Amino acid sequence: MPQSQENPITPTLLRIPCQSTDYDVVVGLVPPRSKVLDLGCGSGELLERLVREKQISGRGLDIDPELVIRCVQKGIPVVQGNLDEGLAQYRDNSFDWVVLNQTLQVTHRPALVLREMLRVGRTCIVSFPNLAYWKSRCRLFFGGRMPISRTLPFPWYSTPNIHLPTIRDFRRLCRQVGGRIVKEIYRSSGRRRRTTFAPNLLSEEAIFVVSSFDN
Repeated sequence: MPQSQENPITPTLLRIPCQSTDYDVVVGLVPPRSKVLDLGCGSGELLERLVREKQISGRGLDIDPELVIRCVQKGIPVVQGNLDEGLAQYRDNSFDWVVLNQTLQVTHRPALVLREMLRVGRTCIVSFPNLAYWKSRCRLFFGGRMPISRTLPFPWYSTPNIHLPTIRDFRRLCRQVGGRIVKEIYRSSGRRRRTTFAPNLLSEEAIFVVSSFDN
């Protein structure tokens, strides 16, 4: 739910609300019995599904101590940590899959975060709202105000989003950090788009599967 405009919120402890279909896509991508690291794991719903449906070996990391406690109460292995400080606690290729679901845009150092994901994981999944979506463009152009929508639900002065990318921006970032894009999945209005026509204009959200060129 969007936060009240009268109650600004602390960006460092926020994540963007996820729809269950985000999880459906991720669960569908991850092979059974994989070793998975979920960055910005929240209270562990995605990891719970992956363990139940794919029998994965899962680990989580989140900055919010209250959410870390919820994971521990569920029996999910998790550590409290700040993504912007890197993943030095994990060795190279420690995980088969590393997931960053609707969290990239709230990090202060997205290039470092993606580079570290590619270092510790053989394959990475990154999802984010696409700022170049046509409805967002129209709201800014015709309304003259920052867009508020299902995927961007906060007013500009209290949003946790500090580095909003477009699909084209993320493709360029992947090249800059040495990532190889394996697959792109697009969604609009919570539904998966089956066309690849003009995704930067017509897609509300994007889900990328990325690996390093060494893998």
